[in-house]
Amino acid sequence: MNQSTPTYTPTGALVTDVPTLEVRNLHKAYHGNEVLKGVEFKVRQGQVKAVLGPSGSGKSTMLRLMALLEPADQGEILLEGDRIGVAANGRALPEAQLAVQRREVGMVFQKFNLFPHLTAAKNVALALTAVKKVSRGDALEQAHAMLDRVGLSDRADHHPSQLSGGQQQRVAIARALVLAPKVMLFDERTSALDPELVGEVLEVMEQLARDGMTMIVVTHEVRFARRAADEVTLFDGGVIVEQAAPDEFFDNPQHERTKKFLSHVH
Repeated sequence: MNQSTPTYTPTGALVTDVPTLEVRNLHKAYHGNEVLKGVEFKVRQGQVKAVLGPSGSGKSTMLRLMALLEPADQGEILLEGDRIGVAANGRALPEAQLAVQRREVGMVFQKFNLFPHLTAAKNVALALTAVKKVSRGDALEQAHAMLDRVGLSDRADHHPSQLSGGQQQRVAIARALVLAPKVMLFDERTSALDPELVGEVLEVMEQLARDGMTMIVVTHEVRFARRAADEVTLFDGGVIVEQAAPDEFFDNPQHERTKKFLSHVH
């Protein structure tokens, strides 16, 4: 029997036939304003997709729907080929079932959302004790290991007020990672940081990409998109304008809207 040659992403991850996360014909409107207009989007195992676009273009809304934080008006969201967020009859799932499905899709928000009265380790461990019912001792052990992964082993016992913005963001990344999601979504993960703190967060993100983490990253950081992404997407007006490999996207854009956008961000 003939065997096909395995396909790998530029970051070295094996590409499978079934996307890890996929949306089909996604629509969402708020108070009559259509924010998403039939979006089709997918990311395969081990891929890193960077999503660029102006504010208000629908990028963050797409992530929130993918993370099951709010329902779509129309369309499907599939995780490894299985529809999520709704029951077989198309109705929304009860909150308890949605919470189980959300474990598989990690999300890091613009704001860090850390509990100020808890240490970094306890903030990370809380995700395990509250969501997966892991014992406190085991949760803290895993939390320390995850903080070490993001370069914060020496800050585990510090409270958020004792951490820089970049360190707080890395704690938020560790908190999402500790649940071992199948895909990670990042919403403008450096937008709240001072410029000098952006580099330390990008370094963690790039290491995750090298480790084969499947990621969708909404970002304004062109250097991250060029260096760490397998594919770059331009979002505007609730639709995908263009998507291509980084070199092609940045050096030879095909759409006039992409050229105009890049002229501003460069």
